[in-house]
Amino acid sequence: MTLKFETSAASVRKAIDRASRNLVERQALIETIALAAVAREHVLVVGPPGTAKSQAVRRIAQATGGRYFEYLIGRFTEPSEIFGPVDLRKLKDGVVETQTSGMLPEAEVAFLDEIFLGSTAILNTLLGLLQERVFRRGHSTIACPLRICVGATNKLPETDSLAAFADRFLVHVFTESIPDSRLEELLEGGWSADTALLTADATMDDIDTLAGLATGCDMSGVRSRLAHCIRKLRGAGVFLSDRRLVKMQRLVAAAAVLGGRTAPSDADLWAIIPAIPSKEEQEAGRECLGSILQPSENATLTYAVEDASLGPLARATNIAKVARRLLKDGPGEHQEEWLLSLEGVAREIDAGFSAATMPGELRDVRAMVVEQLGVTDKYEEESESS
Repeated sequence: MTLKFETSAASVRKAIDRASRNLVERQALIETIALAAVAREHVLVVGPPGTAKSQAVRRIAQATGGRYFEYLIGRFTEPSEIFGPVDLRKLKDGVVETQTSGMLPEAEVAFLDEIFLGSTAILNTLLGLLQERVFRRGHSTIACPLRICVGATNKLPETDSLAAFADRFLVHVFTESIPDSRLEELLEGGWSADTALLTADATMDDIDTLAGLATGCDMSGVRSRLAHCIRKLRGAGVFLSDRRLVKMQRLVAAAAVLGGRTAPSDADLWAIIPAIPSKEEQEAGRECLGSILQPSENATLTYAVEDASLGPLARATNIAKVARRLLKDGPGEHQEEWLLSLEGVAREIDAGFSAATMPGELRDVRAMVVEQLGVTDKYEEESESS
C-alpha cells in the first residue's frame, strides 16, 4: 500500500467516525454511504420520516468537505428547482442554457428526499446525471462532479416505471425508528447533534484516491465465491438483474479498500447484502449466506458489516468499540449509570461469546471491564478449574 492510500484511508475512517457521532443506530447508514461513494454508486434509503436520513448524508458531506445539495421533492417541483433556471439573457438569443451554480449539477454529495415524487422530466434528467455524471438540458452539456447521490423514500415504488428508476440505485438501506431500549441515547445525542458544523477530516480527493484503487482491484481471487453466493441467492428465490450483479463487484472492491486490503477476500462478501433491493430479500440473503458471511470484517465499516452479515467478528469489534469508549470517558459525575453501562456490555459479551469463541481483542476489553466492575471473572475460574 502506498503512503497516499494509507493517508486517505485514515482520513476517511476519521471522517466516518466523526459523522457517526451522536447518531444512534445510524452508524451503519453512514458507513454504507461512504462505501457507496468509494464504489461510485448511489444509495436509496427507505424508511419512515424523521429517521435522520438527511442528517446522515449532511454529516458525511461536512466530514468529507464535499459540496452539498439537498432538496425535498414534491409533486409540483419544477426541474429548475433542482438543476437550475434557464439563463434568460441567453434565451433571448435563442440559446437554452442552464444556470447551475449552487444546484445539483455542481454538487459532489446530494440528498433528494421523496425522490419518487419527481415528475417524468426530473427523473429522466436524473437518470443521465446519476449514471453518466453528465447534465444535459437544451444547449447545456455539463460534466458533473457528483460522487454520490442519496435518494430517500418512505416505501419502495410499485409501478414498473418507478421500480426501474429505483433499480439504478445499487445500494438500498432500510431504516426503522429507534427502539425503546435506546431512547435515552437518542434524546441525549439528538440534543447536541446539530449544535456545531462538523470539521472536514477528509476531502473528495481522499474519496477519489480510494475509488481509484477500488476500480483497479483484482477480483479474480473472489469471483468464484461471488458467483457461488449469487447461485445460493437464486436458490433462495432472490433474483437480481444482470446489471446489479455486475455492479455488485464494485461494492466488494470498495469494501476491501476501506478495510485496508488491495484485493478482495471472503471478508468483503458482506457487501453483497446492501445491493439486494428489498428488505425481505436482504433478510433472505443474510439467512442463506449466513455461513459464507461469518468471516466478514472491516476495521472502517464495522457497523455496516454487522448489519449486513450478522457475523460474530463484526459484532465483537463493535462491542469492543463501545466498551473502549466507556472506559476512556470514565464515570464522570454519574458513577452508577456508568457502571450499569459497563455491566450491560459485559452481559452482551457473555451472551454472544464463549471463552473458546471470543476474539482476542474482545477478551482483552472484557478483562478491563471486569476489573472496573470489581467482580470475579467466570472465564478465569473456568480455566483454573480445568
